[in-house]
Amino acid sequence: MSGDEITEEFRQEAQELLAQMEAALLDLEKTPSDSNHINTVFRALHTLKGSSGMFGFDDVSTFAHHVETAFDRVRQGNATATAELIAVALRAQDHMRTLMKTPSEADADAGATIIAALEAAFESGAQSSQDQQTEIPVLSACDVETAWTISIRLPQDSFVKGVNPLPILDELRTLGQICITPVTAGIPALQELDPSCCYLGWDVELTTTQPRSAIEGAFILLGDEASVEVNSQNNTAESEAGQTASASSKQDQSPADETTAQVSAAPAAAEVQQTAQQQPQGQQQQNKSGNSIRVPAERLDDLMDRVGELVIAQSRLRQIANNSVEQQVKSVAEEIERLVLELRDTSMCIRMVPIVQLFGRFRRVVHDLSRDVGKQVELTMSGEETELDKTVIEQLNDPLVHLIRNSIDHGLEDGEERANAGKRETGRIALSARHAGTEVLITISDDGRGLDRDRIRKRAEERGLVAPDEVLSDNELFQVLFMPGFSTAQSVTNLSGRGVGMDVVKRTIEALRGKIDITSTTGQGTEITLRLPLTLAIIDGLMVRIGKARYVLPLEAVEECVELSEEDDARSRGRCFLNIRGDLVPFLRLRDLFAINLPPDRFQKVVVVSWSGQKVGLVVDQVIGDHQTVIKSLSKLHSGIGMFSGATILGDGAVALILDIQHLVEYGETQEERLKAAS
Repeated sequence: MSGDEITEEFRQEAQELLAQMEAALLDLEKTPSDSNHINTVFRALHTLKGSSGMFGFDDVSTFAHHVETAFDRVRQGNATATAELIAVALRAQDHMRTLMKTPSEADADAGATIIAALEAAFESGAQSSQDQQTEIPVLSACDVETAWTISIRLPQDSFVKGVNPLPILDELRTLGQICITPVTAGIPALQELDPSCCYLGWDVELTTTQPRSAIEGAFILLGDEASVEVNSQNNTAESEAGQTASASSKQDQSPADETTAQVSAAPAAAEVQQTAQQQPQGQQQQNKSGNSIRVPAERLDDLMDRVGELVIAQSRLRQIANNSVEQQVKSVAEEIERLVLELRDTSMCIRMVPIVQLFGRFRRVVHDLSRDVGKQVELTMSGEETELDKTVIEQLNDPLVHLIRNSIDHGLEDGEERANAGKRETGRIALSARHAGTEVLITISDDGRGLDRDRIRKRAEERGLVAPDEVLSDNELFQVLFMPGFSTAQSVTNLSGRGVGMDVVKRTIEALRGKIDITSTTGQGTEITLRLPLTLAIIDGLMVRIGKARYVLPLEAVEECVELSEEDDARSRGRCFLNIRGDLVPFLRLRDLFAINLPPDRFQKVVVVSWSGQKVGLVVDQVIGDHQTVIKSLSKLHSGIGMFSGATILGDGAVALILDIQHLVEYGETQEERLKAAS
């Protein structure tokens, strides 16, 4: 691995550390005295400080050292994690992220300002800690001094991993009278010595009034491979540390025996189990990295391209086998088809990532926006384990930020208005995700005032988007919110009001072959649902023929296929409705939409598809069958044709267009309205 690759890998790991720090700070705001969250922040800062210095990011190391030193006072119980302190710590986290990604854009003065603000916030937190000592747990001193012997042995690669034993020894010095003896037995001969390896050990004799927990806290940042033994010389400390067993209580044990405890990597095994139980499920999944490897996204994209080409080649092989009389050829073709389908499914699963990686970013967004607008906002998340194609997730960040910003700024009322409406002062924003067939539904909902239909319609009529006498359903009316430049805001703020953003949301979702549904109840809130495909690379399709051309319909949209008899065809002229088991289903004649002049087949077929909760029939000449469809983007010349979402290559080398159900139906309805108006 080259130096640049190593540096880039460190950048990625540093971003993960900063993400863990951000999540812990946001959790800490709700539970300021939670030691697990405090330790998570401290460990992230300590690791980042040591590692960044090793990889040449000295500015990051220096800045992280200042933040770590200040935050250590919270860990020691000398200050309280106030809301102001956490806000400044989040600013510090942003500054470190900038120093890592784009050092040239980092402002040194801004870093100094953050450090000064951090010190001021900690001074306030220290005063709060003194005023609320009964609420903030601190290490209590024992009345009796206890002698401890501590053995510290580190693995040889500790320095490479950024572990510095000196701060640990310095922290032990603050606990009482201490004598530190270096253990040099492991140092090799000079010619065999590696300066990057740690060969020293330390034996420590400590006399202190502090309990065992204070001593164990000094080793919280050591790795799992470190060996630390803490032995007490009498049983007083064990009793004061909460231990139930003592040497003197056992008749078969000498009073001179020592009670020994192993301090493993930070934290201890029991603490790790307790922490895992307290973490949300999504966070636990993020921490399960022991059995995973890091793979560049470009390699996954290349893999899916190769699998796509393999699917196309397999389709050609199946066509050849169907025309062959050799049974062995057909048998081999069937076996290859099975293996290709399994490889396709496995490759698609590799690209799937839990949506918690996306949802986790919005905790900070909601935190900052709520402070900016002066509203109390609570964010709840569900379905974080739902998996979605990584390409889709990468493109969802900006649309969701726009929707959340609008929910907070426009949807949620201020405290006084909520009180007058009988609501609790804290507004709620809910993010949820779930699977629905071959789609993923992402919902953003709030408990605010709801959409003002009259104001939306009035503004739409003023802009000529809606005729004064036009009858619109709620869903149709709400779609004007996604028109470029449309806004119902009374004034322009730094968050919204210019009508920029919602049109970007719609374009992004449509580019992902998704749809947007909006429901709203006046006085109760609004719910926006994004319907997204599981993957953008390969889909199951239904191939049909219209005239001489072949087309592919997304199989997840297909409900059923029925025959259109000559009688039904003649009877439906002018009505375009088909009676299917007592239900009237509107249908579109695709040959008319595509201006195909060839005579239709005698027995045409109707493919019934589901779109936005409604059923629509599409009349075709022939239903050929299912088809593994590798989606290819259309050229720039054809990309503006909304009826087609892409194309695929068939087994014989021909090209089949993939129909976009939503745009196809919308175009057909528009054509029918024009014909009715003309008649």
